[in-house]
Formats: sequence, C-alpha cells, structure tokens
Amino acid sequence: MPASPSTARAINDRLALSLLQQEGPLTAGQLKQLTGLSRPTVADLVERLTAAGLITVVGESGEQRRGPNARLYGIVADRAHLAALDVRTEGVLVLVSDLVGRVLAEASVPIGDDAGTGPAVEQAVAAVERAVKEAGADRLHTVGIGAPGLIDPATGDLRDSAGLPAWHRSLAAALPERLTGARVTVENETNLAALAEQREGAARDRDTFVLLWLGHGVGAAVVLDGTLRRGASGGTGEIGFLPVPGTGSLPSATDCAGGLHSLTGAAAIASLAAECGLPAPTAADGTGVAAVVRNAVTAQARAARPTEAPAAQRFLGTLADRIAVGAASVVAVLDPGCVVLGGEIGRAGGETLAGLVARRLRRMSPLPTEVRPSGLGGTAVLRGALLTARDRAQDELFAPPER
Repeated sequence: MPASPSTARAINDRLALSLLQQEGPLTAGQLKQLTGLSRPTVADLVERLTAAGLITVVGESGEQRRGPNARLYGIVADRAHLAALDVRTEGVLVLVSDLVGRVLAEASVPIGDDAGTGPAVEQAVAAVERAVKEAGADRLHTVGIGAPGLIDPATGDLRDSAGLPAWHRSLAAALPERLTGARVTVENETNLAALAEQREGAARDRDTFVLLWLGHGVGAAVVLDGTLRRGASGGTGEIGFLPVPGTGSLPSATDCAGGLHSLTGAAAIASLAAECGLPAPTAADGTGVAAVVRNAVTAQARAARPTEAPAAQRFLGTLADRIAVGAASVVAVLDPGCVVLGGEIGRAGGETLAGLVARRLRRMSPLPTEVRPSGLGGTAVLRGALLTARDRAQDELFAPPER
C-alpha cells in the first residue's frame, strides 16, 4: 500500500536530516538532488523542519551564479547536548558534544583502587558536571556509557562482574538520577569500540568483522551482516575466558586467569617484554604496554636486518603467536573474513603486528581472513559511546510529532 501523506512526510524529513548529518550543511537544491524529491516537496520539508527548530540557515553557498547565493541549511547543533563516558578500572574519561557530534568539552578523573564506591561515584559525576559546564550546556539530553563487563540484554543494566570495581555499576545507576531528564545508555566497551570502528575506523567497508580488543584486558565484539551481536546473556566476545594452550591452567566462572587474558592482557604482555629483554612499561595497563609495543615496532622497522633487533623481533613474534591463537578460535566459529586488532595495543602494533598475526592465521586456518590494525585505538570506546548517544537523541528528536 502507498504511504499516507503524513508517513511520506516523516520519511522525507528523516531522509533530509540524515543527509544533513552525513554531509553537513546543504542548500535546498542539493537536498533535491540527493533525495530525488521534487522542488516543492523539498521546500515544504525545509519549512517544516525549520519551524520545528531542527534546522536553520547557517550560511550561503559559494557557488558562482546569477542572483543571490543559495541558503545553506544545517541541523540546529545546540538543540541538544550529549555526553559520552569511557568507564575504566582506573578512572573515567568524559566528553560533551552538541547534537551533530562536535566535541565541546572533555574531562578525565583518575579513581584509585582504594576509593570507596560512594566517593568514586561522586568523583565521576563531578567530572561529568564540570564538562557540561565547560561546554556551556544547561542540561544533557542523552548520555552514552562504555564499561567493561556484561550488559543484561533484557534490562540494559551493567551486571555484577567479579574483578571489576563496584562503583562501575553504582555509577551507571546514579547518573540517571543525578542528571535530571537525561536518557542514559550503557554498553559493553568492546561493543562500542566495534561500532566506532565500523562507522569511523578500520571496518568502514565491512558488514561482517570481529574486533579483538587488546588493552588492559582482552575482549572481542562481533558484527555480522551489519548488526552487533550480543548473545543470549550479553556475553558474546568474552574471550578473556577462552581456554587456550600455554597458560598452565583453566579459567573459572569468576576468574579469567588461565584463559586468553593470561596471554594477551596488558600484564601478560608486560611480562613478555621483560622476558625478551625490552624495557618495562611505565605501567602494566593498556597505555603503558602500548608504548612498549610501539617502540618494538619502531626498533624492528629501523633495523637493516632482523638480527639487529632480536629482542623486538622475538617480542612481536611471540605476541603475534598469542593473538593468533585467540583469533583462530574466533575465525573457526564465525568466519568473519576480517579481524580488527583494536584497543591501545592493537593500534600501537599497527600494520606490523597485524601482518604478523595474519601470516600465522593463514597457517592455522583454511578460512581467508584479513587482519587490520585499529583506526581509532584507545579512543574507540569514547567515540562509540558518543555515536550511540547521538543516534538515540536524533531518533527521538527527529521523530515526527505524535498526533
């Protein structure tokens, strides 16, 4: 059946808004060309969206033509303000943006292991409030949170997880109460990183891929046919618990020691660096170990012959062996065709580490699999949280009014 006039208007409005989000400011003529709609229809939707406060004139086109320049229309960026949080074991990173995703303010707060749940939550909330004030925003419309651990697919809540600070779950519950009127979405950090890599990073041309997150811990996110897969309990990609050879034990339901985490987590990579005679990282976390990986890649690249950088070569080779074990297990089950090495460590290893892992995968699996380095690294979680918040806000604000 043909769409009703009101449905057709809603579809056309959303199409125009999506183009303005993707392309930036456009003239009415450009909207006509990109949408294929008639000139009167475009004129009507421009008038309608302007009256609704969703778009406004932001300038004039620079086209050389007779008569006045055409007006450029853009989304009203300050119609809503958004926040994104990357909740880590050792602290929180925050950014605040406008409706089109332009970052207006950033903040970070370290939270020590000895901080109680209440003080930790207060520190994190205060960081968000500082960023909101710096951005000049009165309130937040939507907040996206990326956190380690499992998200309950039925409720969207962060589940209790052994080994993670209790304040993580308390923060996710406190923010909707403290940020009056804000919609809050919580998602697993690795899933958000995959969404960011798909939209802005290394997997922009892939509908199906797996992201291996290599940071403080190890995890995976699975995107199949353009859709993020979370699993029955929200645990798809918890490969830190994957039993692998070389650890000497098995993981348990409450501890991933003995799983892939014991080979490719930051602490394990720091120990590997020491065994290979490389300088110890400043801290055995994602950022500290990433610096060691980056230095090893640089040392190997500068060497005229492999024998001139034996420590770096041995370190990167063994690290690639370990990563390939986990990647091969995922490839055997999912056949994704592409694996992205994400997180701070994946990006630090770059094409060098990705190439080493790819060569090992070719020996271990008959399934052709491309291995790519992250395009976003440690910033992917924050970008994914912002994209999620922006999508949710736009879904609500761009929806046609109820009649």
